[in-house]
This record gives sequence, C-alpha cells and structure tokens, in this order.
Amino acid sequence: MNTNAKERSKIRDIALAEEGRLKIEWASAHMPVLNRIKERFVIEQPFKGLKVAISLHLEAKTAYLAKVIQAGGAKVTISGSNPLSTQDDICAALVTDGITVFAKYNPDPLEYKQLLIDTIETEPDLIIDDGGDLVSILHTERRDLLGKVRGGAEETTTGIWRLKAMEKEGRLEFPMLAVNDAFCKYLFDNRYGTGQSVWDGINRTTNLVAAGKVVVVAGYGWCGKGVAMRAKGLGAKVVVTETDSIKAVEAYMDGFEVMPMQQAAQIGDIFVTVTGNKDVICGKHYFLMKDGAILTNAGHFDVEVNVKDLEDLAVSHRTVRKNIDEYTFIDGRSVYLLAEGRLVNLAAGDGHPAEIMDMTFALQAMSLKYVNEHYQSLGSKVVNVPFELDEQVALYKLDSLGIEIDRLTTEQQTYLASWAEH
Repeated sequence: MNTNAKERSKIRDIALAEEGRLKIEWASAHMPVLNRIKERFVIEQPFKGLKVAISLHLEAKTAYLAKVIQAGGAKVTISGSNPLSTQDDICAALVTDGITVFAKYNPDPLEYKQLLIDTIETEPDLIIDDGGDLVSILHTERRDLLGKVRGGAEETTTGIWRLKAMEKEGRLEFPMLAVNDAFCKYLFDNRYGTGQSVWDGINRTTNLVAAGKVVVVAGYGWCGKGVAMRAKGLGAKVVVTETDSIKAVEAYMDGFEVMPMQQAAQIGDIFVTVTGNKDVICGKHYFLMKDGAILTNAGHFDVEVNVKDLEDLAVSHRTVRKNIDEYTFIDGRSVYLLAEGRLVNLAAGDGHPAEIMDMTFALQAMSLKYVNEHYQSLGSKVVNVPFELDEQVALYKLDSLGIEIDRLTTEQQTYLASWAEH
C-alpha cells in the first residue's frame, strides 16, 4: 500500500479495498481499448512528472481510467462527481494503488464540496471533469491555482454547457476538450450506455415490469434516444416531450408519441428526465399525475425533477424501498421518486456497461494526452476532440472485436476529392 496516498486521502473505509479491487479487475478485463492505450502509456509516459485531478462518477470503470493515467506517469488525485454514485470499496482500492482519493458515498453537501476543493488543492497540471465542478471551483474559489493548469477534458453535456458559457463571457482561462461531443462518446456512451444503464437502475430498484406501461422520456438528445429505444424494447409505450422542434420531429419519425409534459403528466407510469435543464417536472405536473407514478432523472444534476415542490405538496413522505421515496398528496395519490432525483443509472445502479465506458475513457485518456501536448496553442476555449482520436478509438474497438473494414484505394480517394469530372 502507498502510505502517502493513504495519509492524504479522505475515504470511508480502507478495509473495503479487496472488494473494490475485484470490481476494478472485472471492469478492466472488459475494456480492451483502454488496455491498449495503457500499454502505450507505460512506454510513452505522456504524463511523467505531472499532477492530474479527476472528478468523475467514482466506480470501477472510472477507477481503471485513473490507473491508466497513473501508468502514464501521472500523480493522480480523484474525487466523485456525484455524492450518490461514489462506491466506497472502489475508493479504498484506489488508495492501496497509490492514488489519492477524496470521495465518500453520500456525504452531506458541505463535505461533498470540500472533497472537491481538496482535489483542486493538490495543484493539478491537467483535469478530467464531469459536470464542470472542478473547473468552476478553480475559476471562483481557488483562482490562485489557475496559472498551473494546462487544460483538461470534460465528460458530459452539462459540463460543456457550463464551459461554453464561461468561454462566451471570457472567463475560461485554459483549454478544455469537449469529450462529450466526440463521435465515440455520444453515439455509444450517451445512446447505448445511458439507454441500458437507466433501465438497469430502474428495474433493479423497483423490481417492476416496463412492458405495457407508459414511459415518458423528457428530452430526445442522444441520451433520450437511448432511453426511449430501450423502453420500447422492453415493451413500454413511449411518449417523448421536447422543447426542440427538430428533435420532436425526429422522435415522431422514430415512432414515438410527442406531446407537452403537461399532457404527458396525466398518462405516464414512469418518467425519465434527460435534458440537463431544471424544473422539467415540477409542481404543476404533480397535480396531474396518476397514483403510483414513478419519477426518475438521468441528467447530471438533481434539478430536473423538482424535489422541493414534491416536499411542499406532500402530506407524508417515507422511504419504501432502498432508493425509492414515496410522496403522498392530500387527495391520497402517491408518487415515487428514485435515487433522490439524482442520476438513476449511477445512484441506483453501476452506470454504463464496461464495454461502453471503454471507448469513452479511451477518448478521455487520449484527449488528456493531446491537451498536454498542445495546450500552449489551443487557447482558452472549449476545443473539439480531433477526429483522428475518435477514429483511433473506433479502430481499436473494431480490432478488439476481430472486425475488419474496407479501405479506400488511392483512386477512390482521388475521386472523392475531385470535382471537375465525375
């Protein structure tokens, strides 16, 4: 065990390390793309002598990413990006591997914030963020550490929105790669990862059937597409709510009913919010819902389902099953909130499958390497992931599956690049 990491870290229980280690080994055995990158990093040492701070949902796949970056020569510190998605056994296992961990499952809000601040105070050179909290703290409470940061990579839609708002106001002071906007992130992680893991979380938590029920999916971005697709596959009747007219047409063309939430609230059995915005479901909707309606959120922050409105309207509140809170109204109707309105796939499940996070975290690792190599020329802005990194991850994935694809001949390349004669 690395004594220094143990002394620096703030975790729940180091005795859980063996259980966490087994989880990480299982995940890594199903992450061939990241394994290949690790082999490269061990030889190349792209982060030698650098400090890397990570804030992600702290479970087994994330832990393996941290170990891959550590294998590339970095001194790694990690914290959780959501208080209910942190797994204490994973934290303990990472500490025994020499990684400093500032994370616990379900800390109170003040302690959770302090754990993020502790992570920043390690004075990182590079950052991997999920939701933008590390970057936000650096630009507000710990501006004295800004000058050391070369840049980083952002994992999720909400974080990129925050970063772009900072850039627009001229507040962003180092480059951040928008990993969420890369092809190998949103096409697979957002769609297939979210689609499966949301229903893993709902099914495991409720032990109820989805077939025949009306499932209302709020938001038809890539995550919403995945959730709706999997709900349909489980036999549910799917309704989509949207504020984007183009996405609404797309949902309609995909065979789903489209209507406003005010209308959908009256017929839904299970609600899943996937928008990144606040008050998607709130007081005016609770008045309309059927007795027994189930409310879940798959957006990054716990603001999409308005919990305060629930608490204000309810005459009683109790926990009826792990991760299920029942709110009963004065007319006798009850609705059920899963995982306190936090990310249901992580707060009430294990997150995306390992094979999906394999591609996402491969992109994270390669993006961090790219930032470190080019930060002086990238500027203080949100930067798209270079296509060659996306393509490399896809090729590694195909290779791991034993799949070969065609290659363009020189003549074909010339033909596609010409315009004069066809």
